[in-house]
Amino acid sequence: MVLNYIWIGFFIVAFIVAAAKLLFWGDTTIFTELVNATFSSSKTAFEISLGLTGILSLWLGIMKIGENSGLIRALSRWLSPVLSKLFPDIPKGHPVIGSMFMNISANMLGLDNAATPLGLKAMKELQELNPQKDTASNPMIMFLVMNTSGLMLIPITIMVYRAQMGAAQPTDVFIPILLSTLTSTLVGITVVSISQRIRMFTKGTLLFLLGLAVFFAGIIYLFVTFPQEQVNIYSTLVANILLFSVIIWFILSGIRKKINVFDSFVDGAKDGFTTAVRIIPYLVAFLVGIAVFRTSGAMDMIVNGIEWFFNAVGIDTSFVGALPTALMKSLSGSGANGLMIDAMKEYGADSFVGRTSSVVRGASDTTFYTLAVYFGSVGISKTRNAVSCGLIADFSGIIAAILFSYLFFY
Repeated sequence: MVLNYIWIGFFIVAFIVAAAKLLFWGDTTIFTELVNATFSSSKTAFEISLGLTGILSLWLGIMKIGENSGLIRALSRWLSPVLSKLFPDIPKGHPVIGSMFMNISANMLGLDNAATPLGLKAMKELQELNPQKDTASNPMIMFLVMNTSGLMLIPITIMVYRAQMGAAQPTDVFIPILLSTLTSTLVGITVVSISQRIRMFTKGTLLFLLGLAVFFAGIIYLFVTFPQEQVNIYSTLVANILLFSVIIWFILSGIRKKINVFDSFVDGAKDGFTTAVRIIPYLVAFLVGIAVFRTSGAMDMIVNGIEWFFNAVGIDTSFVGALPTALMKSLSGSGANGLMIDAMKEYGADSFVGRTSSVVRGASDTTFYTLAVYFGSVGISKTRNAVSCGLIADFSGIIAAILFSYLFFY
């Protein structure tokens, strides 16, 4: 229901703003631009889905090998003591625990191409446990918010963009991004836990969070002590070695269990095409809505209004140039990337706005895109409080990114 209102709102606001531009400013091209935006975004949605087909087939095939060899079930048993605290409705040792772990791990390494199919696999398994097939279950909401909060250890894509835009030290945003994305993830998990009445702060959970904090501290220490020019090389190398090692690990597990590895892969890969086709309508709907909202100029009006407000109350507005990236981030990942690059081009990659845009982009993931793809793949139409919890995590990530940017760069 929330998605329905938001989607309708995109079009109504876009129409009102466009009509005002036509009537009061004589902009005779605005409606042409809106129609062109619907065509181009529809094409983009199809291309994204088509591009996902091969990747989905690859990773769903690999996951099928792990499923048939028993590796996923073994991972589930190992991880149950930790993840069962956040997902109390999932039976202990259920294979979906392993699938969720693989997805979260891929996200943390910044491996988007691997994370999406692994997440869709996990969502499909969660749907099998879901008693109401059209309504998001508690574990689905928790899993989705963990994805939208975008906990990421290695923001390699952002650092590459910064290098391309001429940043003197492309990795200088690493620690602020790490702290911001950790903030959004903890806030997202806490909000969902409160809404689902999950006892989050048990002894086991606190020990896990302490271990996570120590792990993050170690990562930060390594990146601070490495020569700046080597950080991108090492982070990319480590991520790709881990990714390929996972593929080999799954194949070897199949060989050890004496299953037909090739047939298992093909059997799992068959689901890649049907899953990609299933998400096309959802992607078209949201990307078109986002495109008309942005093209109408409604987003620019929001940014200008925020700048006026902060000026009126006497608060520094140096961060406002990064707000378009922050607002777009919840709607479209590629759109946010484009606005981040625009900010670095206009203000400079090493400017406060350029750095803040980069930190904001890495603070969390794209809520509406993730929602459309993940819930659309299993036919969920009633999202309950998934949108509000995801947006709260998003908002906390934006606030943290701005504050950490002031702390590190201002």
